Amino acid sequence: MGDAMTEGLPLILKALEFAALKHRDQRRKDALASPYINHPIALASVLAREGGITEPAVLAAALLHDTLEDTQTTPDELRGAFGEAIARIVEEVTDDKRLPKAERKRLQIENAAAISREAKLVKLADKICNVRDVADHPPAKWDLARRREYFEWAKAVVDRLRGAHPDLERRFDEAYAVKP
Repeated sequence: MGDAMTEGLPLILKALEFAALKHRDQRRKDALASPYINHPIALASVLAREGGITEPAVLAAALLHDTLEDTQTTPDELRGAFGEAIARIVEEVTDDKRLPKAERKRLQIENAAAISREAKLVKLADKICNVRDVADHPPAKWDLARRREYFEWAKAVVDRLRGAHPDLERRFDEAYAVKP
C-alpha cells in the first residue's frame, strides 16, 4: 500500500463505517441474499488490488457509491461527512431514482463519457463487480435473457468509459467474455 493510501486510511475506514451503517439492513439479490456491504467493499478492492488505485478519495467514493441511490443518505449529509470532492464523485455515479429504470439505464450510457476520471474509475469497478456477480451469483429471479441483457448494457456503459484505465477495462473485458 502506497503512502497516499496509508495517509488516507482513516478516510477510507470512515467511508467503510458510513457505508456499513447506511446499508446495514440491505441484502444483495443473489440466492444467498448476501450482505449488501460486500458490494461496495468489492469495488474498493477491485480498484486497489486490480487497478492499483491508491487515491483515498476514489476508494472512499467506491465504498460510498450506492449510498445516495439506495439509502436515505442526502448529498448534503455526504458533503458534511466527506467533503465536496468525494460527494461529487458519488453524485456523478448516482442514478436519479425518480426516473423510470429504462431512462436511468439510457442516461448511464449517455453520460458515461462526460463524468470525471475519478467517477469513471468507480463506474468501471462497479460494472466489473456487477458482471462478475451476474455470471457467478446472479440475482435469483433473473432468467438467462435478463442476465445477457445486463452484460450488453454494462458493456455499452464501459465502452463510453474507455481510456480512463486500460487495466481495469481489460478486467471488464475478461469478465464480459464469460457472458452467459
